[in-house]
Amino acid sequence: MKRLKSIPLFRNNRALSYTVSAVLITGTTIILVLVAAVYAYQILEQQRGVAEFEVAKKSILAFNDALENVAWKPGASRSTRFSIQYGYLQLVPNANLISISATVNGQPQSLSNNTFPGSTGVIAYWLSNKYVAFGSSTYESYILGSSSSVISGSADSYGRAVIRQQTGWVTITLDYRVRAMRTAVIKVNNIDTNYVDIWVIKLTLPYSGSYINDFDLMAQCLNVRTTSYRFDVSNQTSVVSVRIGSAPTYQVPITLVVPGQVVFNVVVAEVQVKV
Repeated sequence: MKRLKSIPLFRNNRALSYTVSAVLITGTTIILVLVAAVYAYQILEQQRGVAEFEVAKKSILAFNDALENVAWKPGASRSTRFSIQYGYLQLVPNANLISISATVNGQPQSLSNNTFPGSTGVIAYWLSNKYVAFGSSTYESYILGSSSSVISGSADSYGRAVIRQQTGWVTITLDYRVRAMRTAVIKVNNIDTNYVDIWVIKLTLPYSGSYINDFDLMAQCLNVRTTSYRFDVSNQTSVVSVRIGSAPTYQVPITLVVPGQVVFNVVVAEVQVKV
């Protein structure tokens, strides 16, 4: 019996089927590899963004240490290294007006004006919330200091650094609080005189700008100026009030020796910050 020969059309269809299958498998494999590569790249980029955010926090805290170290030493300077690829560091000059007053014998007395201490700058790090995000759109957390713009303890840092989440961004903002303390009571012409010192760090930024890559952020103390205000006092408690920018006014009570006088010394350290 003779064996039938294969019909050429069937042979061609079978070969075509193998070719199509191979193409489909190869294409599917390439697509899966590309998808996996893109996903892995996104995960890697997110991890790098998170790592930069953590490094930025440490750099801002280190810069605060450097700035407070030179704040009261005219001419002294120090710098801190920043390395930023996914976000950016912003310098904002004259961002907030500093307002200081004291209540003496129940009456408010201004200890500041538009030029003294004047306005202070702000330093802010910005990162897209596709890298770092917190649960609430109103998230706020202080990594240095607190919301109060005035402090009375000698151990507290002047610096105030806060993480906030806003639409599309997470920021770390650094600015400086005011310290108010009674430092001495001295008899002057046989009158008990209370001395209350109010220390202010004013950030002077010569220009605004946003910075990325590797750079050194420098702080240099330009000068330290003191203005004194003297009042007669008959009320034992005085209240020093401070407002920075549009934030609420915060207060600290100051206990005075009465009857006598009180001298408020407003000491302003002007610190220039630049790249």
